[in-house]
Amino acid sequence: MTTTQLTQSQLQDQFGRRVAARLAAGTAEIPYNLTERLRAARVQALARRKQAQLRTASSVVASGGSAAMTFHGDGQSLWNRIASALPLIALAAGLILIHTVENDRRASEVAEVDAALLTDDLPPSAYADPGFAQFLKSGD
Repeated sequence: MTTTQLTQSQLQDQFGRRVAARLAAGTAEIPYNLTERLRAARVQALARRKQAQLRTASSVVASGGSAAMTFHGDGQSLWNRIASALPLIALAAGLILIHTVENDRRASEVAEVDAALLTDDLPPSAYADPGFAQFLKSGD
């Protein structure tokens, strides 16, 4: 910062302090009913500001190469709520379908192995024999 900018900043700060001091001194002269009305108005303004900050984006609008979030009031229509829930429902249905298909596939693989073991010439106890594994490795 240059010295002229620094002095301007100092002058603005000094002016702000003087205004704040004058306003603080003037509050003692205001009647009680007016200070209470001002306090109530301040509380209402803060409550409205908090509500405005709590709004959420309800949709994203694409325009050319950019996107913008639009905010709507608290009253969303039934169709908007249903449209918001559809992706979540589709995801849950897809996960359930994948789980079911995978369980069926595993069950059919196990059934094929069991059928091959039961229809083979060797008894199932031969597969559990450690010598049989060695026999298969040797290739004789």
